[in-house]
Amino acid sequence: MTARPVVLLSPPPTPNGPLHLGHLSGPYLAADVAARAARARSERVLTVCGTDDHQNYVVARAEQLGRKPDELVDEFGALIRASLTAARIEHDVFTTPRTDRNHRARVARLCVEMVTAGLLPEAEWPMLLCEDCGRTLHHGYVGGGCPACGEPMGGGTCEACGGFATAAQLRDPRCGCGGAPRTVRHRGPVLALEDHREALTRIWSAAVLPARVRALLTRLLDEGLPDVPVSYPTDWGIELVGGNRLDVWVEMGLSYLDLIGRRLDPDARRLTELGAAWGGLGGLWPFLGIDNAFYYAAVFPALAVAAGAPWRSVLSGLVVNEFYRLDGLKFSTSRDHAVWAHELLTTEDPETLRLFLNWDRPAPFPSNFTAAGYAAFAEHRPPRHPDPGGPLADADLARAEQALRPETFDPALAARCLLPLAAGAPDTHPLDARARRLLDALTGRGPAPER
Repeated sequence: MTARPVVLLSPPPTPNGPLHLGHLSGPYLAADVAARAARARSERVLTVCGTDDHQNYVVARAEQLGRKPDELVDEFGALIRASLTAARIEHDVFTTPRTDRNHRARVARLCVEMVTAGLLPEAEWPMLLCEDCGRTLHHGYVGGGCPACGEPMGGGTCEACGGFATAAQLRDPRCGCGGAPRTVRHRGPVLALEDHREALTRIWSAAVLPARVRALLTRLLDEGLPDVPVSYPTDWGIELVGGNRLDVWVEMGLSYLDLIGRRLDPDARRLTELGAAWGGLGGLWPFLGIDNAFYYAAVFPALAVAAGAPWRSVLSGLVVNEFYRLDGLKFSTSRDHAVWAHELLTTEDPETLRLFLNWDRPAPFPSNFTAAGYAAFAEHRPPRHPDPGGPLADADLARAEQALRPETFDPALAARCLLPLAAGAPDTHPLDARARRLLDALTGRGPAPER
């Protein structure tokens, strides 16, 4: 095995509802397939995920349902973990921030360290408050139009173009309660991305990035890299000194810094120790949807570099999927327009479902799930390969091998190459070990994480 591990990240799902197939088809299945394929190549990888307990979308959803936020975290967090297990998706590190006191204490301590060291400078910025409910408007508490493309978004990143905006920058912002917002001036620490322009430019120049992400980053460089608020006076999340609570995305970045750093150097605790430990990485590949690209390409690398991590170690590239649609419309937890993974996996073979979702992966463009399409796939696998034991099969195996590497990741191509070969086995020609290893990565048969 290689001496230095490669880290594969998948964004923690928010426990404001169960996992649906749109979630499963994107980063979660993809990172698991890539990890299994890497282990089949005898490479050392570390997979990291968790649940995103401190997103205020949890609170917004709890209020819609007339329930307590902690109840949703417990219930939907358990369903999320059960769905991942049923789909044979496993992780070396899986965090549950709401119940992990050590997580909260370590992340808060790292934030204080960065503020004290001047790495998160204080700045004044416009913040929105709701006139009716009095809440600070950010993330799931606010909706409006993206200032760049005009599409609907919350206070964070735009699902359509991937751009970043605070609540005060939205077009026609509105509170989730329906109340009118008013602007106040707030002073607090920020991650000033412009201070890290040189390091980020180096990182982006060397990283493997899809065209859509490069276009977003080019626009950010042209417009000036934004300040990202570190905390808000709000009612959900990790509480800091003074009553403010940590922004959930900054929390996530600091958590990655801590988790990965301590995995590489178990004695690392302080900011500089964790940053130095990151020098032992062999690569870092986030698997994500386009709407999270800003955080994984800009915010998290900037935090790692500020902590002293070598710029070459903080991002090898991004493996990005577009949205998976259901009968032509975006999967939506809030609108209950979804096929829930935990329900489907009680009746369907996980191996078949994994193969289908790889085959129908929404990348590099959106794809569309239909029940009829899945049923046809499950009943009639692709026909037998025209040259199961000859040079055409060798060429398809080579193509499938390359398609399961992060830098050229395309499991849909791998599935299209491998399934016809599998259709001919076992009656005419057993799959050779090379093809079996690749197919096992798609189906989830192995190799599993090394705990």
